[in-house]
Amino acid sequence: MSKITLPPPDIHLPTPIDEVPPPPTSAPPAASPFEKLPHDIHEDAKASHPHHTDLKPPPQSAALHGRAKDGVGAALTDTPASSTPGSPRMAAMRQNSLTSTPRMRPTTLDIPGLTKSKVSPDGKIAQRDVGSKLVIVMVGLPARGKSYITKKMARYLNWLQHDTKIFNVGEKRRVAASDLGFRLSSHSLERIPSGVHRALENGTDSLPQIAAQILINGGSAITDTNGALPPLDLPSAAQAQGGETDDPGLTVDPPPRVQVLSPGPDTTSPAQDDESRDDIDQSASFFDPSNKRAAQIREQCAMETLDDLLDYILKGNGSVGIFDATNSTLARRKQIMEKIRERAGPELNVLFVESVCKDQNLLESNMRLKLSGPDYEGKDPTAALEDFKRRVAMYEKNYIPLGDYEEDNHMPYVKMIDVGRKMVSHQVRGFLAGQAVYYLLNFNLSPRQIWITRHGESEDNVAGKIGGDSDLSPNGRKYAQSMTRFIEHQRKEWEVNLADKIANTHFPPMPGDHTPPNPYFGADTEPKNFCIWTSMLKRSIQSAQNFCDEEYDIKQMRMLDELNAGYMEGMTYEEIKTRHADEFNLRKKDKLAYRYPGPGGEGYLDIINRIRPVIVELERMTDHCLLVTHRSIARVLLAYFQGLKRDDVADLDCPLGMLYQLEPRPYGVEFKAWRYNAESDDFEYLPDFKMQRATTLH
Repeated sequence: MSKITLPPPDIHLPTPIDEVPPPPTSAPPAASPFEKLPHDIHEDAKASHPHHTDLKPPPQSAALHGRAKDGVGAALTDTPASSTPGSPRMAAMRQNSLTSTPRMRPTTLDIPGLTKSKVSPDGKIAQRDVGSKLVIVMVGLPARGKSYITKKMARYLNWLQHDTKIFNVGEKRRVAASDLGFRLSSHSLERIPSGVHRALENGTDSLPQIAAQILINGGSAITDTNGALPPLDLPSAAQAQGGETDDPGLTVDPPPRVQVLSPGPDTTSPAQDDESRDDIDQSASFFDPSNKRAAQIREQCAMETLDDLLDYILKGNGSVGIFDATNSTLARRKQIMEKIRERAGPELNVLFVESVCKDQNLLESNMRLKLSGPDYEGKDPTAALEDFKRRVAMYEKNYIPLGDYEEDNHMPYVKMIDVGRKMVSHQVRGFLAGQAVYYLLNFNLSPRQIWITRHGESEDNVAGKIGGDSDLSPNGRKYAQSMTRFIEHQRKEWEVNLADKIANTHFPPMPGDHTPPNPYFGADTEPKNFCIWTSMLKRSIQSAQNFCDEEYDIKQMRMLDELNAGYMEGMTYEEIKTRHADEFNLRKKDKLAYRYPGPGGEGYLDIINRIRPVIVELERMTDHCLLVTHRSIARVLLAYFQGLKRDDVADLDCPLGMLYQLEPRPYGVEFKAWRYNAESDDFEYLPDFKMQRATTLH
């Protein structure tokens, strides 16, 4: 567990870049940079120029001729000129050369299932390819939806098989406070050590100062005998919870594989939201920029969290690290960039993402999401809202939006206004950054339903054959008719419930209002369209043939076709096991990465890439949608919406006769499951439904 040493009380914020003095002209020449790794090269450069904090890239001419500073090419994310290379480049040694001649190695596309190389046979970004990785730094005031954005981005990028992890500064601060046996609140300190009681009674310190000193000392003593502050030992949030650690050297026993390993659907309630708990557990004065002692704690926690992120990217298997904090001051963003460049050099891509809310209804809704915490439970909602606004005002004192400084220093950023109503981007480069921004462009909070089901039973299902293009069986046709009636009923019921929510949502909030609110309620009172999407295979098309074309927008999509089994199409699993034992065992060993041999043969990674436009369209559209598809497609779709882990995707149990209901919410995705009952010829709701692994080899 790492320790961080707190700077003295009179600490100064990082020197502005424009005011940095030039390095001494008499500095001794450094040794050849090609004798050391890029990280060591950068450390030597920092040692010889201790005041150098300039984030601007080296001259273009040096980069183009391979003579950039420290022997490393100019970072893609810091390139101001349009004539610079179109992809990040990294210094590498020729392993077979006696002279160790350096060469520039481009880093571009890495897509599991679609690309591979010697260093990356599975298509994932290799650990050494730092130039292909990405750090996303969130920026924005509280209640601007940063946690919502980070969770969705992480879910999408992980679903694309790019290892992504969120590093939340508030979590580390809460863990530190919890570990010391107290929680800071605007109303009280619970379980206060005796030393604090004495300090309060004597009136020597204010509440925020005492809280800051407790966090630093780890006990009831305010300072040591010399009046100095000892190192602060901060465990990670994962370690405190007994789960996965950020240290790549530490291992945690995996849970048994009988059940789904993933946490399940993202049903985080407003009371469980990370940012909400952060604001509730800390008093407003704790975030006052004039409270320097508390500010030191926040800086220490932020830099420790950033170190964890960089360990994940540089030493672990991470491809994308998301730094989730307000980062609302210019000084904090400078400090972040300096640490990233100090540890990772100029190759690592950095993208700042700022969430701004100008729509007052949206901002009011976001703030009301914070009112379900314990500090506001049972209290007047109007008074609680005003209290939270005072907390936000503390951040606004020093808030500087992204803009001129980032543009002058060629720092890529994207500004997201009102959850995608308007987007402003600057110098976005790199494949992963482009994927993230493209995904952000398709956000919306419109209330709607998404239904996922497999087709009705087919003739090949009865025979136990995989693939093919058979018709529905009599049972399958019966299921199709019942599903049509059920969806029509659910559509009408949803409209009634929506009208009730619109009638009970007010700004400012009133007692009895439905929470959490949605700013889209009341924006459009017209009935929503309903889309029916099927594959182009007969069993899927026939399952949706009872829907009326006048009432539903019915469309066939080849992206939703079943996984192609190559030359094993039309065979049973027993036949495959007998006739192709080697292939059967290969698939059993790693179903996610396995690809069926033969013309057109596919695997689950192919399915993920094939239905990516479907996912983006589902995020973009505001209409209801029913997807009538196949087992492999249903598994991949549910893996996305529920944020399932990689090990669960290909083994998810998705039997015939199940209807999965998903409703995007401002705080996650609400998930419900319904099962067809052949006896009643209707669907029954399963309140305690949990996703399970399949017990068969399908």
